[in-house]
Formats: sequence, structure tokens, C-alpha cells
Amino acid sequence: MAAHPHFEQRNVSPNMKAKKSTMTISPVFIHQPKRHRWIPKQSPIAHYSNIAACRPIMARLAIVMFAAVAYHGQQHAQGGDAGALRLRSKTMFDEMSPWSGAIYQSASGVEMIRHGAFSPDNGRTWKPTPVSPDFDSGLPYGYRRSPHTPWRDPVNGNILVLLNCMDTPDKDPRAHEPRWQWYWYYLRYRVSTDGGRTWQFDEPIIQKGERFSAAHPIDGVHIGKNCYFLGDAGCRPIRTREGTVLVPVQMPPLDPSGEGFHNPGGGWYWLDSRVLIGRWTDDNHITWDVSQPIEGNGDRTARGLYEPTLAEMPDGKILCVMRGSNGGPRDQSHQWPSYKWLSVSSDGGHTWSEPAPWTYSDGEPFFSPASMSELFAHSNGRTYWIGNLSPANCQANHPRWPLVIGRVDPKTHGLIRESLLVIDTKQPDEEDVNLSHWHVFEDRLAGDIVIPMARAGKDYKSRHPVVYVIGVDP
Repeated sequence: MAAHPHFEQRNVSPNMKAKKSTMTISPVFIHQPKRHRWIPKQSPIAHYSNIAACRPIMARLAIVMFAAVAYHGQQHAQGGDAGALRLRSKTMFDEMSPWSGAIYQSASGVEMIRHGAFSPDNGRTWKPTPVSPDFDSGLPYGYRRSPHTPWRDPVNGNILVLLNCMDTPDKDPRAHEPRWQWYWYYLRYRVSTDGGRTWQFDEPIIQKGERFSAAHPIDGVHIGKNCYFLGDAGCRPIRTREGTVLVPVQMPPLDPSGEGFHNPGGGWYWLDSRVLIGRWTDDNHITWDVSQPIEGNGDRTARGLYEPTLAEMPDGKILCVMRGSNGGPRDQSHQWPSYKWLSVSSDGGHTWSEPAPWTYSDGEPFFSPASMSELFAHSNGRTYWIGNLSPANCQANHPRWPLVIGRVDPKTHGLIRESLLVIDTKQPDEEDVNLSHWHVFEDRLAGDIVIPMARAGKDYKSRHPVVYVIGVDP
């Protein structure tokens, strides 16, 4: 298969060539496996003039994808419909794309930033940029500062970084999801007014009001007894038309005694979703409030409702889509339906409707595993959802394939079945695959949706970096 005319591969090993023969060549990077680097050749403005050479492979890919979603009775958008989606490319690499965790630095231009790095050319090249000032180097052992992807306010241009933090002396700061996290996680935030070059401050998020403090940062949270924190990468802030900054978070609620965890579902843990509601001040700080909890039903989800993702609809309503789960001691045979859950706010995120299974726009529910998902607002004015769908009831976290993207109906708030596109799915020679934990952004030059992530093998024992590029009709 011929490569895109603006891009090529150099010094590619035979194994890499075998990989590339089964997929389109990414219009992004030249890859040199021997050096384990990403080598850019040209800007990713692609006009796909060589697409004819790719048609046989793309046709086979389309057949596989259609089979993966045939149980929904849907067909892929092939263009012609407003906002229709198509898979431009899927490319495997030896290392994670530097696009992972990257955002545009300002409202225009192609400069990008991510934690500790800067690109002047739409992600083609990167150079390290140490955090200034360095807030972390002098912290005691056991103190954890885990930054999420930066977020740029689309109106004032400020860069906001939220950090999951624990101040736990003598605890291993590298421990993955340790049991003590449920007692100590809290959030800090940093703000840059110069595109991420320097940072004004590093402060804990504390709800406004005299009764709140670092030990009691928001309603319902008492550090040392419970906590609050950001979930997966889909828990990104949004700015509303009203001018507020909404941050979706999650927390293990306390039981009525205030001394233990509330766990009506009986799973390994139980989490409620909440939304931080922020307003910028004149000195570029944020005053914080918090929404009422969005609580799950312990007879329908084993671990609560968590990893919330937000989007504002044209009528000003805020959608919150959350992860649920079946399984656990109360549902050992996984009989509870595996849904994503939807709650809607009509007052800017302060109060929320009773959560209900999220459905297609025609009202029919669909199955989705306990996995992250993301609502993504495109510059064409439409909102898309990225997540995992399943033809049958899932078993807790499994299966995390296929990975799909589709449009959200702004009137019904459902997922438009006819718009769904399968991005990737398990291949016949794979025992299992986990298609989760991605980053997503819109390529400012091409308007494409770009998803850098890793295809993880069974039990996450192997990870293979990949970049998907999805074309979007205006």
C-alpha cells in the first residue's frame, strides 16, 4: 500500500512493515524503531490524494467494522450527512504519541503544550519545558502530585491544570491505585496566564464558605475519612455559556455515622459523581462551589456512578454521562444490565436529574462495560461520544471493545445510532483487547478528531501505542 504523498517511513524493520501493511499510513509522523523516536516530516494537513491505493484495505476494514456493530442494525456514516464520521487512519507505533495529553496553547495558531513539553508546529516537534516554578521537587516522600491534561479556557485563554494529590508521608507515591487513596485524595489547581510558560500558583481546591478548609475541602469530604478526585481522562472541565468552569469529579461517600464508607451496591468500592462549579476572579484564581451528589441505585449498579464526563447542549442543559458496573457480591452472575448512566442539569450544574440508563436517541438502551467514556465538543457545533459498546450484557469491566464514536442528539440527549462509527475492535488473532484510556483533541488544521492511546492486551499485560484519525464532515 502506498503511503500518503506527504509522509513516508524510513528505516522500518520487517516486523514494522508487516504491521503497516494492514492499515493506512498515518499522515503525522515518520517512525524510526531503531531510535524509538517520533520523527516528523510535514504538517498533518492531509488531502488524501493517494486514497485510491488504500481502498482494498479500507474496504476489508469496513467489512470487519460493520460486522462488529451489525447487532445494532446500524450502518456507518459515509459522508453526506452533517457531522458524519469516517476513519481516516489507524497507525501503530513503538512509543506513545507525543500528542497524548496535548492541547493547543492559545485560541489560534498551531502551538501545543502538554505537561513538561512545548510544540511550535502542531505536534511535529517537541522540546522539554520545565514547570516554572517547580512546585513539586521539595515535597516530602510520599506526597503525590498527578496532573491531568491541561485545559485552556476558551474565553479568557487561561491554562488550568488540575492535580490528583495525596499528602501521605512514608507511602509509596508510585503505588497504582493503592487502598489508602480512598482516604487521602484531594484536588489542587494551577493557573497559567501566559500559555503554560509559567504558573501563578499551586493551591488546593476548597469550596467557598467559612466551614470549608484543607481538611474539609468540599461538602461531604473529610480528608483522612474519605476523599475526592478526578477519574479517567474523560473527566475534563468545560466552560458554560454562563461563564462558569465545571469540573466533573468523584468521591466515596461516608455512611450516616460519618466514620465508614457508604456502599449500597456491595462492590469493591462505591463512588458518587459531583461537579465542581468555578468562577474566575479578577486575579485569575477560581472560587469554587460544588453540586449535589449524583448517586447511583445500589440495586442496579455495584460500584456507584463515576468517571463523569460533561457537555453543554444548545439549550444550556448540561449532560453528565457516567460509568456504572454490574458484578460484585450482590450480582455474581452479572445479571444486572451494564449501562452508561445519564443525568441532566437545568441550572448550570448545581442540581441533577435522577440518573437513568443512557439510551440511543430512539429510547433504546445499549450495553457498555464499566469503562471510561467521553463527551467531546467539536468546532462544527456538535457533541460526540467516545466509548465502548457491546452486543450483549457485559461482565463488569469486560469487554472493552469495540471502541466507537457517535453524535449526541441535542434534543433527546441520546446517542444517535445511525451516526456510530467503530474506531477499532478485537481482531481474530487477539485473545482480548482493552480499548480504553485515551486522549482526544481536534486537529486545528484539518478538523479531524485525533485519538492517541494504547491498545492494551489481556489484563493490560501488554500495550501497543496507536493513533486514530477520524474525519468529520462540517
